[in-house]
Parts: sequence; C-alpha cells; structure tokens
Amino acid sequence: MENQTDETVGQRIARVRKFYGLTQQQLADRIGIARALVTDYETGRLRLNDDMLTRFAHALSISADFLLGLTLTSSTLPSDPDLKITKRLKEIEQLPKRQKNSLLLTIDNYLKANQQPETDIK
Repeated sequence: MENQTDETVGQRIARVRKFYGLTQQQLADRIGIARALVTDYETGRLRLNDDMLTRFAHALSISADFLLGLTLTSSTLPSDPDLKITKRLKEIEQLPKRQKNSLLLTIDNYLKANQQPETDIK
C-alpha cells in the first residue's frame, strides 16, 4: 500500500479501514468510540491526539508512523487491494478445515497453471 504524500491522516485511516473491509461502525467498535467520530477523523473535522492515533493504529494493525505519513509504505499491506478478494478471504477462513484446504489446493493449482514463465533480463 503506497502512502500518498498529499494524503491526510484521515484519508490514510479511511484507506486502511477499507483495505481491511471494515465499516466505520466496525472500526468505531474496535476503538470504543462513536461512528460519527470515525467520520469526523476521516474527513479531517477532528484532529487525532496521541491517544487516538495510537488507538487507530492498534485497531488497524498499522504503525502510527504510517498513519502520520512518516513512512511511505507499509510492508503489511499490498497496493490497491481488491475488496471483493478481501471479503472472500474472510469467508474462506470461516469454512471447515477440510473445505478450506480443498479450496486452497484448487487455488494453488490454478495459480501454478497460470504462472508466467520467468525470463532472464540482463
């Protein structure tokens, strides 16, 4: 996930929240605040104090430095996440172990069959 230098803290919070497929209410519940406050932080109507910055970072499993824009990338998040895939992954995790393993084997076989051959570039 690339960090845009012109992006506000609130915009980064919203982007990471959406990456994880969370609603504002779900994030608010994780932090222990009202949903309207999440909206206010994301839109910039409110500024984060140290405590709230820590709570958002913890709830989103991301560094405070990343939320503040002090680091340009986060190694834990890929760029341009596909929310459909994220939601499906959550559903897959809820499957019984046998069904989950069967589905993962199918995915692995598909990916292996569709790998692009590596070329030597010098």
